[in-house]
Amino acid sequence: MIEPVALSTLTTFRVGGPPAARVVPVTEQDLIDETLVVWGMDENWLLLGGGSNTVVADEGFDGIVIQVVTRGIEVLDSKATGEADAVTGPTDRVRLRVQAGEPWDDLVAYTVDHGWAGIEALSGIPGSCGAAPVQNIGAYGQELSDSLVAIDFLSYETGEVERLERADLGLGYRTSALKQGLRGVVLAIELELHDTAAEASVLGSTLGQPLKYGQLAGALGVQLGDRVPLSIVRATVLGLRAGKGMVLDADDPDTYSAGSFFTNPIVTEAFARSLPTDAPRWPLEPEPADRVIPLEEYMGVGPIPGEESVRLVKLSAAWLIEHAGVGRSFRLPGSKAAVSSKHTLALTNTGGATAEEVAELARYVLGRVQAEFGVNLQPEPVLVGLTL
Repeated sequence: MIEPVALSTLTTFRVGGPPAARVVPVTEQDLIDETLVVWGMDENWLLLGGGSNTVVADEGFDGIVIQVVTRGIEVLDSKATGEADAVTGPTDRVRLRVQAGEPWDDLVAYTVDHGWAGIEALSGIPGSCGAAPVQNIGAYGQELSDSLVAIDFLSYETGEVERLERADLGLGYRTSALKQGLRGVVLAIELELHDTAAEASVLGSTLGQPLKYGQLAGALGVQLGDRVPLSIVRATVLGLRAGKGMVLDADDPDTYSAGSFFTNPIVTEAFARSLPTDAPRWPLEPEPADRVIPLEEYMGVGPIPGEESVRLVKLSAAWLIEHAGVGRSFRLPGSKAAVSSKHTLALTNTGGATAEEVAELARYVLGRVQAEFGVNLQPEPVLVGLTL
């Protein structure tokens, strides 16, 4: 174990006191061995990667922090399937095994440089690769689950290293089994990406995946479904994120945050109808096809096929916050925690804020949205020693 330091120095929010102790294993085997030692001590323990999604109390953490800093990107396989895809051309694939401590954006930059498509829209997301499946990170029409094959996982229950396939992880919108109680340590992630080398020899450029997000397509001046060179997609995404204070910058206090502090809420379509008509909403399932309803069904005799299940829609947390009266740069009197000046979904440390000031601001935002719209926002970062 090494000297503990204030967790404010290891997290992007820059708040939090010290842990009781800290270990920093630098190889995968060291990570396994030292983690098992910590677990055998029957002490509280906390995993910490890039610290971009963790907010720690001012009192610190009464336990041992396992800081994951393992690095390495290994090409496992690169091959053509022998089939062609109507949209993306030759379906050449490449598989990578990436150590948990590898910074996520370093990985994205590496794949773009090599002409491997599939995670280019996830550029600029802070944090480590091992933390990526916990949140099932996503942005601008891509999610980790689109490319993730499996993870190597040290199980707290068994003390053994296990391979968990994507289907085992319960990946959903900003959630996974890892976030919902599956305890252990992600040692490495395995991804499958589209190797654009073959088509680049024909098209003269390495193109990203078809665009799925309107804002990104608009910024690029193209249509949804179009494909754009990987390097241009990455540069554009970084620009969009920087404009929202979502790219770490030591000179910009707006980036002293955990990124989006609240997830976009998922509600029933019926509840969404109770909100103002201009409240953004996105159905999670396609609209049912138009059809003729028999008279006996219309009159209430028996269920209407296709109407038995509840349809869900996603709302914009940023819109709800703004229209609940909490604008950009808002702060409580005397507090050094504030809503970002660039994006209402981010709470920031303007310099010298305490963790409790961050929590107070988050509680205020939650209360305003609940009072105005009846929606309970959920925090996205992991809160250590703090309650909302």
